[in-house]
Amino acid sequence: MILLIKINCMAKPTTFGKKENEKKKQARRLEKQNRKEERKLSGNTNSFEDMIAYVDENGRITSTPPETNHKKEEINHEEIVISTPRQESPEVRKGRVEYFNVSKGYGFIKDLSGTEKYFFHVSNALSELVENAIVIFDLERGKRGMNAINICISERTAD
Repeated sequence: MILLIKINCMAKPTTFGKKENEKKKQARRLEKQNRKEERKLSGNTNSFEDMIAYVDENGRITSTPPETNHKKEEINHEEIVISTPRQESPEVRKGRVEYFNVSKGYGFIKDLSGTEKYFFHVSNALSELVENAIVIFDLERGKRGMNAINICISERTAD
């Protein structure tokens, strides 16, 4: 003869708060079930067809299906041109070395076409620089603004 004994050693005793929570959960489940049955009985169900949305040829979402007899425009793939825009020739900038600190290796160039001053470092100079020299340079965006790079002496002026 086999005896079946149910031992509830692992379960903790339920307190009054836990019993109340269990009752609330059970009541919520029952209420949810009742609402589900009411929806079924009312016949107000959303069918799959009601949930479908269509996207037209322009990317807009509509509720009507697309026309099947719509004539599509033929595109000749050989006429499509894919290219990068032409780059304009870089503008040659001329300026005068306003200030140059030989010991620290930096200075400022004043653009001759405007009033802007640009920072430069001797590492970006292609030849020896002196103050008041007329130079040709390019610009590059630095951390604190535009910096002069590729600096070449165009002509020297007498002090």
